[in-house]
Amino acid sequence: MLSAAFDLKSGQLILVALLLMIGAFYSGTFFGNNSPIYVPQSTSNSSFYSSSSPSSSGSSRFTNRVALTYRKTPLLISEFGVDVCPLEFNEYIPCHDVSYVNTLRSSLDLSRREELERHCPPLEKRLFCLVPPPKDYKIPIRWPSSRDYVWRSNVNHTHLAEVKGGQNWVHEMNQLWWFPGGGTHFKHGAPEYIQRLGNMTTNETGDLRSAGVFQVLDVGCGVASFSAYLLPLDIQTMSFAPKDGHENQIQFALERGIGAMISAISTKQLPYPSNSFEMVHCSRCRVDWHENDGILLKELDRLLRYNGYFVYSAPPAYRKDKDFPIIWDKLVNLTSAMCWKLIARKVQTAIWIKQENQSCLLHNAEQNLFNVCDPDYDSGTSWNKPLRNCIILGTSRSDSQKLPPRPERLSVYSGGLNAIGINEERFISDTIFWQDQVSHYYRLMNVNKTDIRNVMDMNALIGGFAVALNTFPVWVMNVVPASMNNSLSAIYDRGLIGAFHDWCEPFSTYPRTYDLLHANHLFSHYQNHGEGCLLEDIMLEMDRILRPQGFIIIRDSEQITSRITDVAPKFLWEVESHLLENEQKKMDSVLIARKKFWAIL
Repeated sequence: MLSAAFDLKSGQLILVALLLMIGAFYSGTFFGNNSPIYVPQSTSNSSFYSSSSPSSSGSSRFTNRVALTYRKTPLLISEFGVDVCPLEFNEYIPCHDVSYVNTLRSSLDLSRREELERHCPPLEKRLFCLVPPPKDYKIPIRWPSSRDYVWRSNVNHTHLAEVKGGQNWVHEMNQLWWFPGGGTHFKHGAPEYIQRLGNMTTNETGDLRSAGVFQVLDVGCGVASFSAYLLPLDIQTMSFAPKDGHENQIQFALERGIGAMISAISTKQLPYPSNSFEMVHCSRCRVDWHENDGILLKELDRLLRYNGYFVYSAPPAYRKDKDFPIIWDKLVNLTSAMCWKLIARKVQTAIWIKQENQSCLLHNAEQNLFNVCDPDYDSGTSWNKPLRNCIILGTSRSDSQKLPPRPERLSVYSGGLNAIGINEERFISDTIFWQDQVSHYYRLMNVNKTDIRNVMDMNALIGGFAVALNTFPVWVMNVVPASMNNSLSAIYDRGLIGAFHDWCEPFSTYPRTYDLLHANHLFSHYQNHGEGCLLEDIMLEMDRILRPQGFIIIRDSEQITSRITDVAPKFLWEVESHLLENEQKKMDSVLIARKKFWAIL
């Protein structure tokens, strides 16, 4: 009966959606740009056309050549501009390139799925060419419509629809992909599942917010429908999944306008700071938590805040056949040793809470039920650090700051900021400064708020830029360079999400996934970091992850912005130079760049 009702409801939703789409198409609000600026590709690979203006109906020929070009030392860019990669490289992800990873397999621990982690090729094996859009690429559908519908040609892969359609992950609908909001363990829709989790964590008295959940880590997130339907509760989710047999799941998520990145929990720490999430969610996430003495569970323990939840919706939680009871018993023993408490188990889901119980932890450590981590394991940034099979103890964890709910959390001054030289007065002035700058940015870009959805702050500092965007219909990936002080913990304390990264390497995302990149003194930080970190290397990666017609805002020294202005046309960027006042009341050189919409012919 429930399934039939859901099918009927789905049919009604499709009909309503189609009517809305037709009306929105003619009003120009659904797709953002209805002008025929995209030039379909042909078999020729000798040239390409471009259009950068949303109102343009014409096209222009450019001199950039189509050629498979690798990074050379010294780096030289042709007078014709940066070469364009052949069309078959339209989904090139340098550090998750299957062909390169296959050459490493004999040296990887396949039993721990190490092949799913980042493996960046050496510089000479890294492509240095502009990644082209696929055939018939269209400017993405705007948020919030994109939550439910994206262009099929932008992510033209049918495997997920074929194997997961019955679980309502994604369905094909003419030129579109339709996302009904289902998942492996919530095929009748994420809202019902989310409410059930709220009931389970509050003893049937409330929702996830009332359970104290405001930041979630979704492991093996699929197409991120769980995250999408947490947004009405103002719950921020860091969703990740590996680039594996679930073809292009992260690409689907980002095309929908939902925050996500490629990652795998395997042999290294995840690129997120300790004590950052009130919930870790695993819905059939295909992670063997019980293996290797629970080393992956111990990584979750590092990431979870005290009184945070581990939600486990998977066969061992409810099935009594095969090896599932044995796996369940191992999970119970491992979580008990870490002083987690099982608080609910029903309808295919088990939920543990990470108790704030230092006496239990000390007792279990004395009983050798787990190893205690050395202090250095939790110092610095969580970037490229091998996992250790241990639990972090110490007063810094037990005395962790009590955080208010969102949106009040956005104003929290984290105690850790003082340790890196940022006092409360500077914190407040930074918040005010970025609110002012964001208004200038949108004026200079000359766009509507709804034109931008996916935003990355490439040098996020303490998250002021993202806080200033909180009332805008965007989500922000706050990136803290691994070679800088760990300010990402403070960003998470403000109720935001983000990751550590080293911009000498490409980011773990698909091409064409961001509408706006913000680089505040990023280039000057990497100015003397050597080959692979050159200005042109970072610009190439910016171009790869930016959507056609997307924006880049660069604040830096005049020397750097002048050089970028000179080089930008070779990357097919349009650039305007401006001066804006910085926090010291001096004038900053600010570039507003826009990526042209081009296609191989």
